[in-house]
Amino acid sequence: MENSKSFFWPQGILIALVALFGTFSLGLMMLVKPNASDAQSQPSISETTVSAQAGTQQRIESLKATMLTSWQQQAQAKGMAYPLPDSFLGATIKEAKLTQGQKVIALTFDDGPWPESTAQVLDILKKNDIKATFFVVGQNVKNFPDLLKRVVADGHIVANHTWHHWYHFMNPQTAAYEIDHTTDIIFKTTGVKTNLFRPPGGIMHNGVANYAKNSKYALIMWSSDSMDYSRPSVPRLINNVFREAKPGGIVLMHDGGGNRSQTVEALPTIIARFKKEGYSFVTIPELLEMQDKEQKLIANKK
Repeated sequence: MENSKSFFWPQGILIALVALFGTFSLGLMMLVKPNASDAQSQPSISETTVSAQAGTQQRIESLKATMLTSWQQQAQAKGMAYPLPDSFLGATIKEAKLTQGQKVIALTFDDGPWPESTAQVLDILKKNDIKATFFVVGQNVKNFPDLLKRVVADGHIVANHTWHHWYHFMNPQTAAYEIDHTTDIIFKTTGVKTNLFRPPGGIMHNGVANYAKNSKYALIMWSSDSMDYSRPSVPRLINNVFREAKPGGIVLMHDGGGNRSQTVEALPTIIARFKKEGYSFVTIPELLEMQDKEQKLIANKK
């Protein structure tokens, strides 16, 4: 028996040590495992947060798109058009004839919509709470429809500036295409039926102006030319605007058709100077309405 006891005693100790080591190992694994689990769950939380943020942004964009689509559908159903006095339909206007001393000026921008510069001009106008009139080129509307949607959404006026911005002589069929096709894409893009037209380059004898007159568009020219299409220096551009600026005037600038960085740079100074001189800013329809009311008042006094 003594031999038997001496044999089992060391074996019992060995078993006890194995059991103790196993318990220690299990405890260590349990301590380590939660940390590993936390490390694995951390990316999961981050991914969930990113996914939620992306989902929120998508819902916002979807809501904005739905609101814009709804607005366009309502506009198309109503057939929105700018209310102009009949006396201006088919007429050529370079400025408004105001005799009551109203210091108003209309800012107009040609040849857009255009990447970068149109959005920059819109940002400046929005910051200053100013509404302007944009004479757009049809093929640019086709290429950059979202920019024109923003022009309208920001409350500005959209006008026709032909499809290709050609200067050469056009037969009646070509002139009709240039104007009608542009008016059509403006309407399909924004729901606005424009009745304002400006001939490219101010050319009156190449076919498009005659077609516009016969189609009862108001032909809008200008009284103050920034000459920004020739890319003058910013100080010269500003001087060009104010050289002939006067109450009831129409200022010609460009947001498209090329590099318009000088126009964008000069615009805040132009606005600030007009404000300093006591001017208010109006759209072309507002300007024509002011003239019409004044003429009616004068007629009633006679």
